[in-house]
Amino acid sequence: MPATDPVAAAPLADAYADAPESASDAVFFGIVHGLERRAFVPGQRLVEADLAARFGVGRNSVREALQRLAAEGVVEILRHKGAAIRALTVQETMDVLDVAERMTGLLARSAARAAAAGRKPQALARALQQLRSADRAQDADAFARARRSYWRALLELGGSRELRRLFPSIHMPIVYAQHPLAALQKLRLRDYEAIGQAVAQGREDAADARGMEHVRNVRGEIQRQLAS
Repeated sequence: MPATDPVAAAPLADAYADAPESASDAVFFGIVHGLERRAFVPGQRLVEADLAARFGVGRNSVREALQRLAAEGVVEILRHKGAAIRALTVQETMDVLDVAERMTGLLARSAARAAAAGRKPQALARALQQLRSADRAQDADAFARARRSYWRALLELGGSRELRRLFPSIHMPIVYAQHPLAALQKLRLRDYEAIGQAVAQGREDAADARGMEHVRNVRGEIQRQLAS
C-alpha cells in the first residue's frame, strides 16, 4: 500500500487555493475565505439549507464540509443547536497569534533558504505585484486572492511538507473576522513587501524576523482595538 501523502491528507492544506475540487470543498473553503471578508462571523449559526442554497450544493456536501470544519476547530457543532462559527476568547486569540508568529517566521526562513540555494521566487514576485495592483484599485476581493497566492508561493518555494500541512491550520481567519482592523490591508502590504525582499535576497535570519514582526504588528493593532 502506498504511503499517505501528509499534505494531501490535510483538509486545510489547500486553503490558499482558489478553485475547489468538490462540492464539499466549495462549502469548506467558501466559509474559510468568507471569514476574512466577514461574509461569516464568529458565533454565527450555520444552517444547512441556507449553505446548500448559497453554494449550490446538496445538503450531504454541506454536512461533510461542516464536519471537516469542526475537525479543524473552525466550526463548533452543538447538540440540539447545530453548527456555528467558533468564537475565540481574548486569550485564545493571543494563543493563535503566538503560534502564527513562530510559524510565519519559520515559513519565511524556509523560503529564504530555498532562494539562497538557487530556487527562483518568481511566483512570490507575481503575488506581490498582484497585491500592489489590488491595493491601488482598492479591490478587497482581488487583494484576498493575491494574499492566498502570496502565502501559497512562500509555501511552495520553501518546499516543506510539514509547513504546508500545519501553516494553513492556524486559525487566523477567525481572528481577522472577530477583530476587523481598519488599517490591516496597508499593514499587510508593507509587511509582505519586507518579507518578500528578505526572502528574494536569501537572508534567512532577516526573513524569519520580518515574518514574526508581521504577526506582532497584527497583535499590536488588535490589542489597541481591545483597549479602546
